[in-house]
Amino acid sequence: MKNWRWISACLAALAALSLASCGNGHEDLKNLIPQDKEEERVVNLFSPMEKIDPDAENLARTASDLTVAMAEEALGTTMVYRTYTAEDYQDKTYDEVCLDRARNNMDDMYLLNPDTILALGEEGKLRDLSGLESAKNLREVILTANTVDGKLVAIPQEVVAYGLFVNVDMFRQYGLALPETPEDFLECCRVFQENGIETPVGANRWWLEAFVFAQAYADLYNGGNTQAEIAALNSGEARYSGYMRPGFEFLQTLIDRGYIDAEKAYVSEAIEGEGPDFLAGKTPIVMAYWGAANTATAYGKTDFEMQVIGFPSSRGQMPVMPMTGWAVAAGAEHGDDAMKMLDAITSDEALKVYSETNRVISPSKNIKVECVPALKPLNDHIEEGVYVLGSNAGMKVEQWGNTCLIVRELLNGATVDECMAAFDRLQDESLSEG
Repeated sequence: MKNWRWISACLAALAALSLASCGNGHEDLKNLIPQDKEEERVVNLFSPMEKIDPDAENLARTASDLTVAMAEEALGTTMVYRTYTAEDYQDKTYDEVCLDRARNNMDDMYLLNPDTILALGEEGKLRDLSGLESAKNLREVILTANTVDGKLVAIPQEVVAYGLFVNVDMFRQYGLALPETPEDFLECCRVFQENGIETPVGANRWWLEAFVFAQAYADLYNGGNTQAEIAALNSGEARYSGYMRPGFEFLQTLIDRGYIDAEKAYVSEAIEGEGPDFLAGKTPIVMAYWGAANTATAYGKTDFEMQVIGFPSSRGQMPVMPMTGWAVAAGAEHGDDAMKMLDAITSDEALKVYSETNRVISPSKNIKVECVPALKPLNDHIEEGVYVLGSNAGMKVEQWGNTCLIVRELLNGATVDECMAAFDRLQDESLSEG
């Protein structure tokens, strides 16, 4: 259950669009600097993405590059990029490589996915970031998601939110209101199907778990008793399967009624599988992350009115947010400089540049960015504090990756009971590990 190969593509890539480098050769060149030259202060970053030359002048610098450049100038420190590539590491996933490198103090900073944040945080391999100036400005969602054993161990540059992308014109055509609850959603699918839209929901093999999270944790994150409920899950007093069952039963209903094509979803890559039919007006509903509404290559340019809404839940439309983050290794060679670098790139000044460049939700509660009209419904809920987390380092069972894999088992023919048994096994393993 722990081969989270997909996360690197779906999460880390979103949070650090170009935080990487020429990889192997760049580090070796550093060793050619003459000995009589004053030693340069460096911070070594390991991340999943590549760029051709980190030192080249580039008029189209990405948001991440801009914030790093700001920090380098302010601190007199150079970020040295060390990069994961599948070719270099063959069958090892990005997460597996991060775990190995962090455990062996091979780098100063890392861009981490939810599972590795939890694992390394529990092992004491990451520094506590709660004392940074930038940490004082973080939204509560960041503190909740990335705190392990009372320590804030990772800070992202953006909040990644998932929602339902809907063709409003098609809803209007059939006199349908945008769905709030699971029952509303099923009724919309029924009407679409009865009017000749054979498969109303375009799905892929990665993001159906967002339906589950919205229904499983709507009350946990919005009912005023979050910490107590998480404590009950971590102690075994409550069962994850009890939370997850309604969402899995809902997905099974979608499959049984033909509202999603399970066989196609099982093999479809995100956006590539369902995107063409959605853009052509053949499919009224798909699911994707916030940034897809800003990108012309995804859903940023449609011939119809599009809105991005939350997933159906007992509390209405619910955004779902997994969390990545920058972290500093506990045994980092340049640990103090790395802490200063992280503080600089997650300062309000830097995050404002990042958020305005990429038009994304900032982790800072002080920064508001005007979003495209299609994202307003999702953004309004998030600004009101209405959301569920798809990842939470305070939960002993990793959420996003495990739930994705178990949903895939459902798509492949497993029963809801078999899926719940898988959650029980994961929870029992976490309890036995203490």
